[in-house]
Amino acid sequence: MNKLIKATALLLLSAITLQAQTFDAAKMDSLLQTLNRHDKAMGSVAIGQKGQNVYTRAYGYADAEAKIPATPQTRYRIGSISKMFTATMIFQLIEKKKLSLATTLDKFYPAVPHAAQITIADLLQHRSGIHNFTDADDYAAYHTQPKTHDEIVALIVKGGSDFTPNEKAAYSNANYVLLGYIIEQLYKQSYAEVLQTQVAKKAGLANTYYGGKINTQAQEARSYHYTDNTLTPETETDMSIPGGAGAIVSTPSDLIRFIRALFTGRLVSPGNLELMKTVKDQYGMGMFQIPFHDRVSFGHSGGIDGFSSMLAYFPKEEVSIAYCTNALNYNMNDALIGMLSIYFGMPYTLPEFNTLVLKPEELDKYTGTYASTQLPLKITITKDVNVLFAQATGQSAFALTATGPDQFGFDQAGIQLSFDPPNNKMTLKQSGQTYLFTKEP
Repeated sequence: MNKLIKATALLLLSAITLQAQTFDAAKMDSLLQTLNRHDKAMGSVAIGQKGQNVYTRAYGYADAEAKIPATPQTRYRIGSISKMFTATMIFQLIEKKKLSLATTLDKFYPAVPHAAQITIADLLQHRSGIHNFTDADDYAAYHTQPKTHDEIVALIVKGGSDFTPNEKAAYSNANYVLLGYIIEQLYKQSYAEVLQTQVAKKAGLANTYYGGKINTQAQEARSYHYTDNTLTPETETDMSIPGGAGAIVSTPSDLIRFIRALFTGRLVSPGNLELMKTVKDQYGMGMFQIPFHDRVSFGHSGGIDGFSSMLAYFPKEEVSIAYCTNALNYNMNDALIGMLSIYFGMPYTLPEFNTLVLKPEELDKYTGTYASTQLPLKITITKDVNVLFAQATGQSAFALTATGPDQFGFDQAGIQLSFDPPNNKMTLKQSGQTYLFTKEP
C-alpha cells in the first residue's frame, strides 16, 4: 500500500467555455479537488456540448505505486458502459439484415436454457431470464484467469434460468457476453476488430479498444480502493471474461464523442436509436434513462474491479458527460449530481467531509444487531479498534465514517446512519428514503 499524497495536483489540459453554455469551471474544479483531497475519488471527467469538449480534467493517479499522475489521456476500464457499444454493433447488424430483434438465441447457442424463446430483443433489454454468471459463488475464484468462449458459455448454461423469457427484466452480464459472441460469429472477426471498424473509426475514437492486461506505460490506469489514507490495489479481471458486457477501455473524451456520434445518427439509424432509448421495466436496449430534475438523459454506468464510470447524454441540450474513476469512496450518483448542478448553473453546495476520531470505548454503545419493520433485513454493527462497521443481511461489511455526534456515513453508497443509543434506535437514510431500526436485545 502506498500513501495517498493529499496535495495531488489537479491536472488541467483543456477548459473551453462555449457561448452556448457558460458555467462556473472554478467551482467544478473545487468539487473534483475536494473529492480527491479527502480520499473520495480520483479519475477523469469530460463534458461536451454540441460536439465540442467544454471541460476536461483529470486528478489523482493513474498508477499510485509508480506515482504516475492521471491526465485526460489516461485510459480506464469502463465496465458495463461497454454494453452501449455492444448494443450499437447489434443494431448495425440488424441494419445490415444479418439479424433481427426477433431472432432467437437457439440459432447460436441452443444449449442455453429456453434458448428457443429468448430473442435478441430480450438479450438487449435484460429480459432473457439467463442467470447473471458473475453473481455465482465461484466467480471470484476464477475471474482473474483467462477463459475461452466455450468455457464461458458452459458457465452460462450451468447457471440456468431465473425466470421465463420476457416475463420481466433482471440485469445479467450473460446477455451481453452472448451478444458479443454473436457479433463475432456474424462478422467472422474478433469483437476487438469489429469494435474498431464499426464504432471507433466511424466515431473518431483514438483511445477506445478491447482491453487486455493493464499496461500503465500505454497510459492505462490501475484501480484501487481506499483504506484509511492509503490506496490499496484491486485485483485485475482477465478481459477474456467480460467480453461484450464489460471489456472495453476508453477515456472520458472518447466516451462523450461516442455517445454524441450515436445520438446524431453516425452509428445507427434514428429509428433504431429510438428502440435503444425505449425503456421497459427500467431498461432500454443498451442504455438507461437518467433523469436530472426536469432534464432527461440517456446512458449507462460501469463498474469492474475498482473502476467506476458513468456516461450520459442530454438530447435536448446536446450535452454529454463522462466520468471515469479508478478509485471511488463516494456515491457516484452524488458526484454526478454535483457536476451537473454546477454545469447547468443550479444551486449546489460543495460537500464537506468533517470526520471525527473516536476512542474504541466510545463505539460500544452503537454495536449490536438492528431490525426494521420497513425492510426485510437486519444490520449488524461491529467495531474493530476505533472503526465502526455495518453489515446487512447477506452483504459484505463496510467501514463507517464518524461525521458528528451519533452520526456515521458510508459515502460510496450514499448511506447515513443516525444512532439514538438511549432508546436503542438507529435511522438509515439512503437515496432520499428513511428507515427506522431497533436494536435487538
